[in-house]
Amino acid sequence: MNIELSRMHMIEQQIRPWNVSDPQILETFSVVKREDFVPPAYRSIAFADLRIPLLGTLEEALQSGHCMLEPKVEARMLQDLALQTSDTVLEVGAGSGYMAALMARKARRVVSLEIVPELASMARNNIRRAGIDNVEIRQADGASSIAAEDRFDAIVLSGSVAEVPDNLLTLLKPDGRLVAIVGQEPMMRATCVTRIQTDRFRVSQGWDTVAPRLQNFPEPSRFQF
Repeated sequence: MNIELSRMHMIEQQIRPWNVSDPQILETFSVVKREDFVPPAYRSIAFADLRIPLLGTLEEALQSGHCMLEPKVEARMLQDLALQTSDTVLEVGAGSGYMAALMARKARRVVSLEIVPELASMARNNIRRAGIDNVEIRQADGASSIAAEDRFDAIVLSGSVAEVPDNLLTLLKPDGRLVAIVGQEPMMRATCVTRIQTDRFRVSQGWDTVAPRLQNFPEPSRFQF
């Protein structure tokens, strides 16, 4: 496999056509080596337009959500975050550490939470091998175990939820942004929430996609009366 050619095709044939036009985002995907965050068994498809399993078999990974999102989805979410060099970022769902590595290129500091111990270890090792020193991987449940005193300029959920979590909105600084994939299959919406005042938020939904569920976030009742 010609890695650099495959990387160029990923950017030009997948990411750019998905309305990702920010040159800094495109440059980040050319510099951060996606293949170094993919399990060795799947290195040959590191740049493919699909989810890549991180733990277990392909079927197990897709059912449990233990997989990397498609490059174009990661790129679009990164563009929506509109990171600044002074930003402190919270990620829920570290996976292999790839999204954290992408954000680390622009943000001052990234804190990434991963509930699965094996994935937290994988992400931590990948970040260390990549020589990135402004990312902290924590083994933690992003649905419940974030310190109330923490505040962030940007929050990204690297997986889907049924609705935007109120507990995460309280962690946003003024003008802070939260980006998440929200809703139910077969179609979910990428949702960006911006804190414009202490108790006021602006919501926009720019594009549709589907992503695996993050663990332990509430689901709506399926009972009807």
